[in-house]
Amino acid sequence: MLHALLQSAPWWAWVGFHLLIFAMLAVDLGVFNRKIHAPSAREAATWSAVWIGLALVFNGVVWHYMGFQRGAEWFTSYILEKSLSVDNLFVFVMLFGAFQVEIKNQHRILYWGILGALIMRAIMILAGTALLNRFEWMMYVFGLFLVYTGIHMFVAEEKQGDPTDNRLVRFIKAILPFDSEGGHQSFTVKRGGRRLFTPMLLVLLVVEATDLVFAVDSIPAVLAVTRDTFTVYTSNIFAILGLRSLYFLLAKMMDRFHRLKTGLAVILSFVGIKMCIANWYHIPILISLLFIAAVLSGCIVASLAWPEEHPEEP
Repeated sequence: MLHALLQSAPWWAWVGFHLLIFAMLAVDLGVFNRKIHAPSAREAATWSAVWIGLALVFNGVVWHYMGFQRGAEWFTSYILEKSLSVDNLFVFVMLFGAFQVEIKNQHRILYWGILGALIMRAIMILAGTALLNRFEWMMYVFGLFLVYTGIHMFVAEEKQGDPTDNRLVRFIKAILPFDSEGGHQSFTVKRGGRRLFTPMLLVLLVVEATDLVFAVDSIPAVLAVTRDTFTVYTSNIFAILGLRSLYFLLAKMMDRFHRLKTGLAVILSFVGIKMCIANWYHIPILISLLFIAAVLSGCIVASLAWPEEHPEEP
């Protein structure tokens, strides 16, 4: 495993990347967000710009030291993962609303949720690249899965179930001692000499499970762009880390991007087809990047130009 990682990038690149990420997370939570508060639009915009700026600087370093191809693959992977991650935001808005989490407490839940997502995605990325490099036929499995997911996303009607009463929530409540009045400011509270878990932990576990479901789609999609472990891993991490601030920036406007899901379905189908035909025809990375950018731009413009009509309640 270590040998494969060092083949992808030198040790100093791996160490430097993780030192940068851990330092930024320490500054984020330990300095700017020590107190529980609701981030303002200005604060969310600033942190979104910081994470995007860092990603672009890192992309520039990859471009300089590893060449044009790796740099283009990194940027395409980042854009792809960022766009697919936006779909998570729609679900987060619904989850926090259903569990009645105040906006000032959403920040900390998302922080811990993203830390957990980093660990899960690191494991899935390492496993996915190892499978593809060892078993070439897995490329077709991933590709067909992405095509199926894209078609299903395009034709399936959205079902608005109750996220507070699904099988996962009932299972967690059955195995852990919960205090339903414990709030969303800490993971545990002490009641009558007993240590009980709070709804904050319940919401966090649901958020982690939701991200795991999305990762099953997004990671194979990025592997269709490149199998290089360093490129997939670092671009994925940068895209996820900026998701929290982007949530607070866009949360109140999510319903305005109602056509984005159609675009994501098209993109997933495209990268799935690209993966399936790679042995016969290689779609250049710049073509992939332009296609993804065009679809996303078109969906955003279409969403704003033709807003979704909400029927008036009697």
